[in-house]
Amino acid sequence: MIQCKDCELCEIGPDGKRTFKCDPFSNIKEPECIAKWQLIRLDMLVASYQGMLKWYGKLAPLQDKIFKYMQREIEDIDESDRWKLDEEEDEQDEENDDKLPL
Repeated sequence: MIQCKDCELCEIGPDGKRTFKCDPFSNIKEPECIAKWQLIRLDMLVASYQGMLKWYGKLAPLQDKIFKYMQREIEDIDESDRWKLDEEEDEQDEENDDKLPL
């Protein structure tokens, strides 16, 4: 099995970063290269997921504040509209009282 560092499709930069130019659909040297390529892609997927989780962790407190603010606003609106409901209930009660036979 050929090692990636010995393959002409792998370039190692001055900082030690490896760049792979192999494509599993066109220019794979050995069958093991596909397994390595899958591991590299899986590692990239996990890194992206961890980055997303960090962002969610940063946004969670802000999201909680927004939910609390919206809940307060909705409760304030309900409180301010309660007089309308109280008035309508009083009118309905009076109408129901008028309709009741004695």
